[in-house]
Amino acid sequence: MKVVLLKDIENMGKEGEIKEVADGYARNFLLPKKLAELATPESMKKAEAKKAKGTQEAKMELEETQKLAELLEGRELFIKVKEKDGKLFGSVNEKTIAKTFKDEGLKVDPSNIKLAEPIKEVGEYDVAISLDHGLEANIRVILVSEEI
Repeated sequence: MKVVLLKDIENMGKEGEIKEVADGYARNFLLPKKLAELATPESMKKAEAKKAKGTQEAKMELEETQKLAELLEGRELFIKVKEKDGKLFGSVNEKTIAKTFKDEGLKVDPSNIKLAEPIKEVGEYDVAISLDHGLEANIRVILVSEEI
């Protein structure tokens, strides 16, 4: 029996694919759980349209991520911190860096920022930002003393 998958199914296929499966498997498992529907000409057209739309969306998302990586690459990020004798009151972590980017109008998720450990001293630090689609950008975080 031919079916159109409505969801990704492990070891079978991805959403929108047309698969040939055993009649019993389709009737007893896939169809009742709404994981697939019968492959009619109408449902096959819908699946193809959905697949094309998904491909277009993925392409646009990749382009946006590439633009963000270009904007971030080699950038110097200045963060004002309170300190005494070079030691910070507190620390600078992924969330602090993400918030600084947000204040500048760039959206970077804290989970994408790769720090070995929170920064606790004034200075310059190289930080890697790992983005979707395997893209990566390297920035320099510069901590400067805030005048009290």
